[in-house]
Amino acid sequence: MFDFLLNEEEKKLKNKVREFVKGVPAELVRAMDSGELEFAREFIVSASRNQLLGLRFDPRWGGGGMNWVAEMAAMEEVGVLGSTLGCHYAMPSIVGEALSLYGSDEQRENYLKPVLAGELFCAEALTEPRGGSDFFGAATTATRVGDNYILEGQKRFVVGAEGADIFLVYARTSPENPPQEAISLFLVERDMGVEVKKVYGLMGTRGGGTGRIVFDRIRIPARCLVGEENAGGEIFNRMMIPERMTSAGGALGAARGALEVATMYTTRRKAFGRPIMRFQGVNFKIADSIAALDAATSLAYTAARLIDSGSDARRLVSEAKKVATEAAWEVVNNAMQVMGGIGYTSVYPVERLLRDIRLMMIWTGTNEIMNLLIQHEYYRELRGRSRPARNIEADAVGLDEQEKVYE
Repeated sequence: MFDFLLNEEEKKLKNKVREFVKGVPAELVRAMDSGELEFAREFIVSASRNQLLGLRFDPRWGGGGMNWVAEMAAMEEVGVLGSTLGCHYAMPSIVGEALSLYGSDEQRENYLKPVLAGELFCAEALTEPRGGSDFFGAATTATRVGDNYILEGQKRFVVGAEGADIFLVYARTSPENPPQEAISLFLVERDMGVEVKKVYGLMGTRGGGTGRIVFDRIRIPARCLVGEENAGGEIFNRMMIPERMTSAGGALGAARGALEVATMYTTRRKAFGRPIMRFQGVNFKIADSIAALDAATSLAYTAARLIDSGSDARRLVSEAKKVATEAAWEVVNNAMQVMGGIGYTSVYPVERLLRDIRLMMIWTGTNEIMNLLIQHEYYRELRGRSRPARNIEADAVGLDEQEKVYE
């Protein structure tokens, strides 16, 4: 439907990803959701073999040299597999963003290149037990000692805690600085002493090896610092683009999958002697879902185009994540409702997608945090307009300036 937004290269990529996704074994998806498999290494390796990792990065490091619109198209296709495989697919893009923009050539050669080649598996360690949305309240510390840092603390809800070879870790390096100027970013290898203390049982998004990792005063070389010391706040703000855009793309794909399953069901299932698609109570829910999904898709691709233009996309990125995940939640709920009781069983994948989507409104910044960012950016934009728009207050029939009392 939205292929008209893509150029020929982007369409070709989307079709390639679609064919790749069609070839992912259903047994893999089922094994992950049932808890039989905790980390789908072969899926990541397979994506790499098909040259589908790191689409936006420099070909010098194994990337595809493409743009955000291309990545959005790819994420939407992968999203039909659910949030776990979507997250596995997105992680090289997320971790790679830091290395591509802020890493040294040595780090790109030693880490980014093998990640995109499917030889190293990566994860991101953001959340701490005492801080979820309060990212800059992180308590994990990295203390410089000669040519090393001593890393101490813990992170939780790390997708890939069980399975990843390297972790992107934010730690406090200057406690005396303001919060946003006190954190640094490090690449930490598992073999440096990372301990997995717990692998969580999750409602959805299963099979990602999500767990809590601990750094018990482990020694990491100074070469593991990504970017400048205490520049973690700046890097984090940039990192939220791939975090939230891949979430938006994945949510769109999952919602589309659920909608297609439910719509086909309504053409087959009969009640009172006719297909249930002929009942307004059913087909209006399908219509609501189509409209919500189309609106969210339009916004997500617009945000991708804005990023590609080099403009400030902070507000639209936050909107894309919020609107796409909330639209997906509505669509999957509608899918379950029109299918009735059978939709609530594991006979169809709708119940799994419902469990997956629920987390998408929480991770990479809750949608309440998205609201905070959206309104903040809008107020800032409104105040900063160099050419004010028409003052429509003067168009009011009952205009009376004396009635405008603000204090």
